[in-house]
Amino acid sequence: MTHAPEEIASGAAGGGRLIHRHGLMTRLTHWTWAVALFFLLLSGLQIFNAHPTLYIGQQSGFAFDNSVLRMDAIYGPDGHPQGRTTVFGHSFDTSGLFGMSGPADSPAYRGFPAWATVPSYQDLATGRVVHFFFAWVLAFTLAVWLASAIAARRLRRDLLPTGQDLRHLPRDIADHARLRFRHDGRYNVLQKLSYGGVLFVLFPLVILTGLAMSPTMNAAWPFLLDLFGGRQTARTLHFACMLALVLFFVVHIVMVLLAGPVNELRSIITGRYRTRETVPAADVVSREPRS
Repeated sequence: MTHAPEEIASGAAGGGRLIHRHGLMTRLTHWTWAVALFFLLLSGLQIFNAHPTLYIGQQSGFAFDNSVLRMDAIYGPDGHPQGRTTVFGHSFDTSGLFGMSGPADSPAYRGFPAWATVPSYQDLATGRVVHFFFAWVLAFTLAVWLASAIAARRLRRDLLPTGQDLRHLPRDIADHARLRFRHDGRYNVLQKLSYGGVLFVLFPLVILTGLAMSPTMNAAWPFLLDLFGGRQTARTLHFACMLALVLFFVVHIVMVLLAGPVNELRSIITGRYRTRETVPAADVVSREPRS
């Protein structure tokens, strides 16, 4: 997602070097993915609300007992409705969030609440249009980024962990647990593994499971249903990928805040990142990075 950092200017005494950390292509694809994933998540929850139950297998319905997640509303012991979420047979009262949400005098019986979906009201058709549009944006951006990374030979240099990286993995985990971060502008092994997992595992998996749910793609590529064990299993895996991406986003934001939000945001907006190393101004060379 980046390239080897290059020096452009020295900072004030003790301020560290200002380096080029992210090229233009990296910055553009980063923000395109951020926007696309935001709308994919909220429109995907709108689609999920049309049938807020996930299954494993080829089929689903009242005659099958293969659900792994269900959100619905029931009448509680006090005779009042309540939201219920059932995960692998274990039920939880989730009133106000899942199954039943909204004001007490006029509750909405839906899987996810209105504030978590696009559009906020129940509208499957609009949700599908928004979801499919940004799905193509995600896939196209991934293809452009991959072609650019291959052309610039950045994959091995920036994302493939080396043997030395893997040997330092326990130390990097311990450093992160103690909130000690390296500020030299390069990815550590945890970043390489997490970014590589998103780009080469989660993104392709979410795209392929999405295609497996399409009747049109089933006719063109029938092997997708066999690959994922049926449309219902593909839908469940699609949902699981979404949860993994949300978890990645939360951890990513926390790490940005802990590592220094101003410096991190500047690097992904302008490409320039200030390290905590200092060098004499005469030793610094000004060069533009490759995107």
